[in-house]
Amino acid sequence: MTGTTTTTPTTLDAERADLLAELADARNMLINTVRGLTDEQAGQKPTVSALCLGGLIKHVASTEEAWLRFVVEGPSAMSFAMPEGVTWEDFMSGQARELPQWAIDRGQDFQMLPEDTLPAILDRYARIAARTEEIVAGVEDLSATWPVPDAPWNEPGSVRSVRRALIHVIAETTQHAGHADILRESLDGQTTT
Repeated sequence: MTGTTTTTPTTLDAERADLLAELADARNMLINTVRGLTDEQAGQKPTVSALCLGGLIKHVASTEEAWLRFVVEGPSAMSFAMPEGVTWEDFMSGQARELPQWAIDRGQDFQMLPEDTLPAILDRYARIAARTEEIVAGVEDLSATWPVPDAPWNEPGSVRSVRRALIHVIAETTQHAGHADILRESLDGQTTT
């Protein structure tokens, strides 16, 4: 990576402050969609989609955590390794004889599993958010880049800067906050906007 030393600035520059404020706003929009819900309600799928509110928050939290690990560690933080004998073609066509662990984990992130509780999901998300703020505050250069991991959806040889990784997290969060708003309205008629 080109110049990723971390320091702890006493104050954020305007760009970091703006990016973190935008991400905090997006997180709050998403979190507001589960205000007052039970664990059971957070796991319901009130539309034709397979999405549930608790699962959306788990997914967004995992996505943020992964991209900020990428900021610190580079492409090894986001491995898309395939099981022996399974090709990307097999996987993408749904014909893989075995799923890679990262795909299983991603699928479970979209669900409220029996052991999941909404308070625990929200607590994890808050811890990830706090870590994101530490990382963004401490990265020396938002323009510093890492190569993106090898995967069919990433252009070979492309790189992503710290800034672009953070913008991706903001976009992912706002997109799913919109999904969550629809789910909440379908669930009990409540809206959060």
